[in-house]
Amino acid sequence: MPTTKPRYTFTDTGHLQELLDAAQGWWPEITDRKTLLLRLAEEGHNTLEAGDEQLTAEERRARVQAALVRIPSLVDADMLLSDRAWS
Repeated sequence: MPTTKPRYTFTDTGHLQELLDAAQGWWPEITDRKTLLLRLAEEGHNTLEAGDEQLTAEERRARVQAALVRIPSLVDADMLLSDRAWS
């Protein structure tokens, strides 16, 4: 079928063969090597997305930590706890 999209050709040898053999151990129900390759690509994508989410969570924690450090300079806790805060 004509396309302007790139096409890829893989040969089931060498390192790719090792990767697919290892993947076959994870998903023995997948017997077609092409389907196995696509599943391996999907799992790689999921792993990358999980890494992004982890990074985002770590960034969020760092921002919260920075905010907690700044709070004492922004809020007078003694005043908030006294009657002066409500007058």
